[in-house]
Amino acid sequence: MDQFKQISTFVEVAAKGSLSAAARAEGIAPAMIGRRLDALEERLGVKLLQRTTRKIALTNEGEAFLEDCQRILSDLENAESAVSERSAHASGHLLISAPAGFGRQHVAPLMPSFLTEHRDVTLTLNLNDRVVDLIGEGIDVAIRIASLSDSSLVGAKLADNKRIVVASPAYIKRHGKPRTVDDLQKHNCLAISSEGSQRGWSFRQHGKIVTVRVAGNMVCNDGQVLHDWALAGKGLAWRSMWEVGSEIESGKLVTVLDEFAAPGNDIYAVFAQRRHLPLRIRVFVDFLRRAYAQPDYWRHG
Repeated sequence: MDQFKQISTFVEVAAKGSLSAAARAEGIAPAMIGRRLDALEERLGVKLLQRTTRKIALTNEGEAFLEDCQRILSDLENAESAVSERSAHASGHLLISAPAGFGRQHVAPLMPSFLTEHRDVTLTLNLNDRVVDLIGEGIDVAIRIASLSDSSLVGAKLADNKRIVVASPAYIKRHGKPRTVDDLQKHNCLAISSEGSQRGWSFRQHGKIVTVRVAGNMVCNDGQVLHDWALAGKGLAWRSMWEVGSEIESGKLVTVLDEFAAPGNDIYAVFAQRRHLPLRIRVFVDFLRRAYAQPDYWRHG
């Protein structure tokens, strides 16, 4: 019980941003919160939080531990709710937001099956590539492909994901395969642009994450266009596995620089609260988890 209380306190402090705010929410003294955190860090043998009189900040170990703790607490609450609501069924309207490309390929096609399982649920699916304000826009669930930096939001991991460099076999035959990150300077790189600026590609090199500015004769602000250009043999593209997995499986695209791939931008469902989460949201998140966990889904889904 003490270990569970330490974990729940750690998550609450990360969400509230301070010991005093977490203490007020629980109705206890801040000193008690501090003692729980001290005991947790001593038990784990790592520093989870950098604490000053003005603010707290998660360490790298703390960020990784927070994600696991949020998932554990969410799973526990879902298990408790499932026991107490066995006779209940999901109902009501769901407002869902998802990135445009991912939503078209991996959310929208699954929705008819979801509604067949849950006939009293209706939904609206909004596809766009901006980061939505869940509370301000009344979004029930947002699908995000990124590291979760906003600890005020609750994230449920749906699937692993990583970005890789791909090209068509025809392009590789004509221009050769890059062996190092520096070799990208010799290749035509199909880069994505955002608001007039060109984004870099991220890799792990010499134990660090580095961002490389690439160049090529074709730039676009739409990922699907870059995908199509890569299939047509026009150059190298830096794409997510969720987008190109089936083409890699079929041989239409090949991967390069795999050993330099940076840690993945995983796929999450995020919502603004954990407590008293409506059943329609829980069953939707569980449905996506099950779908994405099917063998070979990302190669054929």
